[in-house]
This record gives sequence, structure tokens and C-alpha cells, in this order.
Amino acid sequence: MTSIGIIGAGTGGLHLALQLVQAGMDVTVYASRTAEQVASGRMTNSVAHHAVTIDREARLGVDHWPVAEFGYDAHLHYFGLPEPIEFIGRFQRPSRAVDYRIYLPRLMADFEDRGGRLVVREVDASDLEPLSEAHDLLAVGSKQPWVGEVFGRRADKPQPDGPLRRLQVGLWHGIARSEPHGVSIAASPGSGDLLEIPIYSAAGHVTALLFENVPGGALEHLASIRHDDDPAAFRRAVLDALRQHYPRTFERVDDAEFALTGPDDLVQGAVTPALRNDYRQLDNGRFVVAVGDSHATVDPIVGQGANSASASAQVVGDAILEDPNFDLRLMRKIAERRRDRVEATFDWTALMAGPPPAHLLQLVGAMSQDQALLDEFTWNFNFPDRQWDILATPERVASAVARSAARKAVV
Repeated sequence: MTSIGIIGAGTGGLHLALQLVQAGMDVTVYASRTAEQVASGRMTNSVAHHAVTIDREARLGVDHWPVAEFGYDAHLHYFGLPEPIEFIGRFQRPSRAVDYRIYLPRLMADFEDRGGRLVVREVDASDLEPLSEAHDLLAVGSKQPWVGEVFGRRADKPQPDGPLRRLQVGLWHGIARSEPHGVSIAASPGSGDLLEIPIYSAAGHVTALLFENVPGGALEHLASIRHDDDPAAFRRAVLDALRQHYPRTFERVDDAEFALTGPDDLVQGAVTPALRNDYRQLDNGRFVVAVGDSHATVDPIVGQGANSASASAQVVGDAILEDPNFDLRLMRKIAERRRDRVEATFDWTALMAGPPPAHLLQLVGAMSQDQALLDEFTWNFNFPDRQWDILATPERVASAVARSAARKAVV
């Protein structure tokens, strides 16, 4: 029986593991923590899964959170200009956000229940050769620093040397649900962006506030102010940021109820984007393939990291099932088949996290006047390659805006 080893129990690793177990393969996942440790640990992210990822979960038999109860339907945009711009884009089918301290342990249990082997141990680069010899193929989906040394950054792809944003994300009580029910995406030019995300956690249906702060901007301190030193001062700092920069969210805050859901329900820091090589041939001649964050690390500003990891993992799984010859040709197939989507995700995220270019602002203006164009942009959160088809160059944006104008003229 074909044996696959997977290092890392994140979205990419577990989706790949579940796909291969479903096909009858022998699969071992090497995880750094038990499911119980993940469930009881600190919050790691505020990730949302879009409809195409939820479809994949349904095929894997792990769609445990029906969108009728756990989903949301729209993106509510606010641009804090001297004359604010507001508009609402709608999905064709809902997205969903579930705290990963609930999500990942459930998938780990599903994997073991279906015959997968979960081994809890720390793995580093020195373990790759012996583990590769224990399996027909080894996939690496870890966030550990050694991953960058193993796979190396793509030399043909310009990449930043440091973070594009400074981050704070926490789970909060006391924010009324938006209407329509969705993610609020607010921009405060020069300071940053706020993503307000309805999310299901151990505290129930609560709100994640993801502050994407521009380095050197007025809100950068949110990434470093310590909650445990003075919880009241921390709360005031968040409220002040909402009041001064993100008024639509602030309007829905109930001051008497507004509170962090728990001391572990908070993450602060920054992400340095990295697009790494797809695979590496070890000194023993065997190959290891990168999945998830080992392959592509992106800022969470457009919520694509986990969705990209899941899509990429499916490419790996499909290739293994179609051509179980674990050689250079298989590695090249995997690299080619997932390249466009992964690169589009990387480039779109970098565009949105950097200073807004004129063509992006042109598209924003056009979307504010054309619901069809706005809904296309919103639905394309499911399809980063289609999004990048619009955004990649000023000429492509101009073409999309011209199509919008022609459509309106016909109507």
C-alpha cells in the first residue's frame, strides 16, 4: 500500500491527509500538538473559508458547520475618505468562519477515525531524510522556521523582506450583527484596514476584529500593546481605534458588553510573505513537497491563506492519486498545476496590503457605481486567479471598468 507522510496538521496537511485516506492510502500526519492541546491553546487566526473550500470539505466529509447557521453572505465595504464611500458586495453562496481551536481538532479526530495515523512529535529539518525513507512521499505543511531553509524562496518571484502590515486580531463580545450578515472591510487611509468577521468559537457566535495596521501609521501600536499588562487600557485602545478610524463597526458596539472573550483569544504580530519552491530533492534522492504555509505564506488581509492551502493540497492529492510515481516528473506536475492560483493569491494579497495604486482606486470607484462588478469582485474571493485577471495591471482594471460602463449603458 502506498504510504504518505505529512508534516503539519493545519488546513493543507489535514485536507491532503483526509483526501488520501478516503482513497485508501496509508497516511501518517506528524503534528506538533495533540488535538486537546490545539483546542485549549491560544487563538491562532481568524480565518474564513469560502464556498469552494466548503465544497471541498463536503467532499472530504468534514463539513460539520452548516452555512445556514454558521455562514455569512456579504462583504460590507467602508472607505474612510473625507467623503466616505460605502457599498455591499454579495456572494453567490456563503462563506464561513470557525475558530481553528474547534475546526482543527475535529478534523484530526475525523482523520484518525477513518484509519489515519496521527503521530504527535516535533519535527525539524534533520528528520526529513529518515521520514522520507519511511514513506513513498513526504509532504511538509509546517510553519516552523526551518521550512524556509529547506524549500527556499522562489528566486524568480519578487518578494518583500519583511511584513507589509502589523496585526492584531481578537475575539469580542458586544458587537451587534451587521445587516446584511457579513464581513465588514473598512479602510482608514494611511493607518490600515479593519476586517470584522462573524466567527464561531468556544464562546459561541462572536466577532473577530482583525486590525491590519500600516507600519508607522497611527494604529501600529495595536500590534504590540499588551492586554495582560492592563486589560482596561487595552480595551480603551481598541475602542478608540474603532471610534476614530472604523465608525461603522463602532456604531454597533454595546459599551456595556464589549469585552475580549478570553485572554487567549488574541493574536498580535506580523507576517512576512513568502512564496517558496514547490519541492526539494533530499541528499538521499527522495523528494519532499511543500503544502500550505510551507509553500506560500501571505498576510491575512484578503483571507486567502487557508483557502489557498486547501486548494493547493487538493492539487497534490489529485496528482498522487493519478500518478503515484514519486519522482521529478510528479513534482513538476504539482508545481505547474497549482502555480497560477498560488501566485495569484500571493500577488493579490501583496497588492491589497501595500499602498493602494491608482488602478486599484479606479476599480473601487467603479464598483461603488456598479453592483454587478462589485458582486463579481466579491465572489472572486473564491477564485484568486480570476481576481488577479482583473487586478494584475492598470490595463486589465481599465478593461474591467470599460466592460462595466458598457453593461450599464445597455441597461
